[in-house]
Amino acid sequence: MNFRNRKFLENHIKETLSFYHPSCIDNDLGGYYHQFYDDGLIDDRFTKHLVGTCRYIYIYSISYIIFKNNDYKIAAEQGLNFLRKSHQQSDGGFAWVLNGSKILDDTRYCYGHAFVLLAASVSAKAQINGAKEFISEIYEILENNFWDKESNLYVDEMEKNWENISNYRGQNSNMHMCEAMLSAYEATMDTKYLYRANTLAERICLDLTKDTNGLIWEHYDKEWKPDWEYNKNDPQHMFKPYGYNLGHSIEWAKLLLILDRYYSKPWMLTSSENLFNLAIKKSWDEVNGGMHYTLYPDGKVLDKDRYYWVLAETFAASSLLALKTKNSSYWNLYDKVWEYSYKYFVDHENGGWYRILDSNNNKYSNLKSQPSKTDYHPIGACYETIEAMNFYRYK
Repeated sequence: MNFRNRKFLENHIKETLSFYHPSCIDNDLGGYYHQFYDDGLIDDRFTKHLVGTCRYIYIYSISYIIFKNNDYKIAAEQGLNFLRKSHQQSDGGFAWVLNGSKILDDTRYCYGHAFVLLAASVSAKAQINGAKEFISEIYEILENNFWDKESNLYVDEMEKNWENISNYRGQNSNMHMCEAMLSAYEATMDTKYLYRANTLAERICLDLTKDTNGLIWEHYDKEWKPDWEYNKNDPQHMFKPYGYNLGHSIEWAKLLLILDRYYSKPWMLTSSENLFNLAIKKSWDEVNGGMHYTLYPDGKVLDKDRYYWVLAETFAASSLLALKTKNSSYWNLYDKVWEYSYKYFVDHENGGWYRILDSNNNKYSNLKSQPSKTDYHPIGACYETIEAMNFYRYK
């Protein structure tokens, strides 16, 4: 199998999407169905997660951009309409979880709003009507309610009507905001998005790694000092697990190289390689294959489970590093990660990726997709690899 072939990557996007399409489209309530078993049966027809809605818009828009299949564009438009009609509330913000069209969790999470901006941006790239205007609208909502000028970072969460801002600060929401800003720049060529992405990258990857031995801690207090206790008793929290999350170091390595494409500074490649190589050194299991998930503050392995998104971000980052540096060792790692993923994570019978395996590469359950999954990570990783190949004119 030639994993470096762009036709393979395009076919993998189509094959992965085919697990969800068209059965994920909810023609009754609008939007999409979010939870699927391995065989494609729907587990829950009512729970609609903000992140899942946005990620469906992303994968459909990407698929339209690549394949020009109008069914994909229509599916992305349906998600965008649902996002605005059902998730968006009277204060302009977006509800976190819905039960059908009724609100279950009305918290305003920066993480979720980052995905709203990403969905708007990639929709604009797919030339969906109104998407560019939506980018500007979301940017202003973020600027007025989440942006903290003193820290040059985004706050993390608050109640509806933008009240009672939590003292918690998180790097993850800022990382995905950087991703969304880069996508907004690509869609509009407006440099304010590019400069904001650069600010976020400098703050997280340079300033906040000075006292953490080159890795990125996840959780902080109001003053952006590491909170070493946050979620210590919940190490497998869906969005805020305890510890150093090695996949996020790798995801930042990828984002730095995309930023470098448009706004190159010498530190970006250096930091990208440092984050990536250290995370690989700490995470890769030479015995069973795959990658450990998190580390304790002292650097020892905390969570040995394998998560699908970490593998996807790793093959994306390794391909971008290979193309940027022309160092063949990154291509070798790219192949190694793909070989493992293709053997253990890709469901060759039904399609899609399994979400999580234990350290012996066994599944915990037959629930393939929880409300926020949608396989946005592997589809996005294939897309970003193809985009980098185009940029570096890779044959």
